[in-house]
Amino acid sequence: MAKQQVTVPDIGGAEGAEVIELLVAVGDEVAVDQGLIVLESDKASMEIPSTVAGTVVELLVSEGQQLAEGAPVAVVEAAEAIEAESATSGEQASTEADAEAPAPADVQEHPEAAATSQEPPASVEQLVAVPDIGTEEAVELIELCVQPGDTVEEGDSLVVLESDKASMEVPAPAAGQVLELLVSEGDAVRQGDELLRMRLDSVDAEAPAPAPAPAPAPASTPSATTVAADAPAASAPGAGVYAGPAVRKLAREFGIQLGRVQGSGPRGRIVKEDLHRFVQGALQGDATGAPGGGAIPPIPEVDFAAFGDVEVTQRSKMDKLTAANMQRSWLNVPHVTQFDEADITELEDFRASLKAEAEQRGTKLTPMPFLLKACAVALRDHPKFNSSLASGGEQLVFKKYIHIGMAVDTPVGLLVPVIRDVDKKTIWELAEEVIDSATRARERKLSPADMQGGSFTISSLGGIGGQGFTPIVNAPEVGILGVSRAEIRPVWGGESFQPRKMLPLSLSYDHRVINGGDGGRFFARLLSLLGDIRQLAM
Repeated sequence: MAKQQVTVPDIGGAEGAEVIELLVAVGDEVAVDQGLIVLESDKASMEIPSTVAGTVVELLVSEGQQLAEGAPVAVVEAAEAIEAESATSGEQASTEADAEAPAPADVQEHPEAAATSQEPPASVEQLVAVPDIGTEEAVELIELCVQPGDTVEEGDSLVVLESDKASMEVPAPAAGQVLELLVSEGDAVRQGDELLRMRLDSVDAEAPAPAPAPAPAPASTPSATTVAADAPAASAPGAGVYAGPAVRKLAREFGIQLGRVQGSGPRGRIVKEDLHRFVQGALQGDATGAPGGGAIPPIPEVDFAAFGDVEVTQRSKMDKLTAANMQRSWLNVPHVTQFDEADITELEDFRASLKAEAEQRGTKLTPMPFLLKACAVALRDHPKFNSSLASGGEQLVFKKYIHIGMAVDTPVGLLVPVIRDVDKKTIWELAEEVIDSATRARERKLSPADMQGGSFTISSLGGIGGQGFTPIVNAPEVGILGVSRAEIRPVWGGESFQPRKMLPLSLSYDHRVINGGDGGRFFARLLSLLGDIRQLAM
């Protein structure tokens, strides 16, 4: 039996790399090219393979240690049956390494000579190609780090490539601007394939055309599964996590344990957007940053096509924004919903009597202006519903204005224009503004300012149907009124049943601010106002 020392091979010109995972332990049997440790630099992660088959008798490194080319990694005791072959292979590998050692320098010298002979101007265009990635096989482009028009500095990541064994970034050869992308995510590329065209701010003799490979030399087999280096601790908290070097670097800067982040990239790979979502979720009280929110596990992916024909369509930006807002409110606000019915018989009779006047005014008098006015009076009488919880939860912000949002169903999704100073406007003024706001919402002519500043919201399904629903509070508001379809029903009047037009209402509120008593009193006042519209003038 002969003992051989395995050292760090050429790691692509990196001055040093961190040991982020030990793949073997003393006593383990290893084969030739089996990974011993995983190294990570700022640009790539890679496995360091064993150059001999045998038994690991000593590990010479630990997690968190910085290693350079030639540093000892482990001592392996080779089997007698392959000792001679291993020695020969070692000699050949050493000879090949010696012969190839000058190669990186040669690669760097060619652009030097080209730059010297051509003497390029201060600003030139250049094609950036796939550098030496340690394999002749095609690899997948899994992430575009830049877009046309982006300004980059030398060394900034342009794209991320991934093979079966490693993920690696292709850096910018110099500072400049990206002019054109020649590839897209999912493309298979090889060494020398053109990735993008960029304009360099300056070109000097040291700037090679394709950037030097951030990946290891062919003798170093990259890692099939990269792992986290959140901290140089004895137990790696991100072990088994699938993420690229740039993501790991960002995670270290944020202080994030990658093992707690759910990846949304191909095969569960963690991308930068996942880290941003994690941080955002943490700031909002979501400890995991998972799409499910809080400690709630996400809904698993389902291949619906396995059960029949499907059609996949892209959601509108408005739909996605609304969904995100609703999820945030639902997760952060403890909801209570109360249900009741308003007797709007007299209100509807009064509205019908004004039909001719509405036509003369060139408008239409719907129930919404009356609902807005009634809510305004109730908000004035019960100011807690016209407040918001300050950041930190220590204070309440009482608003001296009454601005009410009105949910409008549009082809692009739910929009909520805000009717301002509802308490100061007449029924006729509100009628005109309701029609105008709804029209502009459906024609996508609302500005962001038109949908901001609300202190309460009304969501009406009266034109569609239903007997009740649980509307979600639009935080930082603390209350929302859901309106369903009115219908004539027999109502006991003390001596007999009378036909009355009843309007189902659903009042949802933030239980951190509004308790059951507050909600009951507000609701009772609102029902009283809708049942006797004469009070709206008081």
